[in-house]
Amino acid sequence: MKKNRIIISCGGTGGHIYPGIAIANNLKNLCPLNQILFVGAFGKMEMKKVPKAGFNIKGIWISGLNRKKWWKNFFLPIKIFVSLFQAFLIWFKFRPDIMIGTGGYASLPILFIGSVFKTKIVIQEQNCLPGISNKILSRFASVIAVAYENMEIFFPQKNIFLTGNPVRSSLIQSKSQILNTKKNSTLKKNSLNLLVLGGSLGSEKINEVISNNLPFFKKNKIKIIWQCGNNYFERYKGYENKFTKIFPFLEEIEKFYKKSDIIISRAGALTISELCLVGKPSILIPSPNVSENHQFHNAKYLQDRRAAIMIEEKKINDEFKKQLEKLIESNILRKQLSTAINNLARPDATKDIVFQINKILVNG
Repeated sequence: MKKNRIIISCGGTGGHIYPGIAIANNLKNLCPLNQILFVGAFGKMEMKKVPKAGFNIKGIWISGLNRKKWWKNFFLPIKIFVSLFQAFLIWFKFRPDIMIGTGGYASLPILFIGSVFKTKIVIQEQNCLPGISNKILSRFASVIAVAYENMEIFFPQKNIFLTGNPVRSSLIQSKSQILNTKKNSTLKKNSLNLLVLGGSLGSEKINEVISNNLPFFKKNKIKIIWQCGNNYFERYKGYENKFTKIFPFLEEIEKFYKKSDIIISRAGALTISELCLVGKPSILIPSPNVSENHQFHNAKYLQDRRAAIMIEEKKINDEFKKQLEKLIESNILRKQLSTAINNLARPDATKDIVFQINKILVNG
């Protein structure tokens, strides 16, 4: 069994980090001799999350382009120069056989250096609207693994493979249990379980609209599982009662997916991939504070296919209760959304991406 040296670069958000970790675990399970090194950005969450997952990581001095506060980009040209030099040292010492980028600005310097030295490159794009790094790197990649159709408008068509996004293995393993416990076709208003996901840090707007509607939920005996986020837990923990359970973060989220009947969520790429597997009717509230406004495009992709309801954050006060009542009252709508979103699921995404990586390694 051949030992391969593999660099995986990711960072900035969990949406880039966790696919990288999923790919690394699969590559390691497939061949324990594989030597895997992650590259991320100093001070970012990947520097903690990757070692916790059991892999080594090297940091480089780089940050993304700040579109709102332009003066914070003053040192960016210097950072790019320094990061390229650091990337060269990492590449020269490790001498990878292949390099994999799962998005984020940390992947740009190291994969660009790899392309200069003709190292084979694979990139994985989670979103419907690609980030700047992957747009640039796509011209050097042998394989571009995507989660959405019609991505040839952004990437070279001959290198695109529709794989979906890697999701946590525990969710795939529990998928059959989740689907078997769905109650959407016979849901009654007084037995509704509502799961609210505003991200690990939390969403101010989502938390506000949930707290404002607590009397409505109580009146209709709607039970709430509310992930309010680490930044908001102290503010909202006092609202907990027999109908409302509040958490800063949900670690074993598959258990809560299983219990839920309707899901309120942000529209990050990995969250959407999980919702497709879960197959529950969902209301998506995309964050407007992300690069390229990609959450809006992710949510709109599902809405256009009648696989979810999208509410823009600026319309949340007017639309939330109205759209939720539609779901509560209509068995047909719940079943339609549930079936449509589940049809978009790609549970073999990680295996399919690793298959493409191994093809490159075998063929050189």
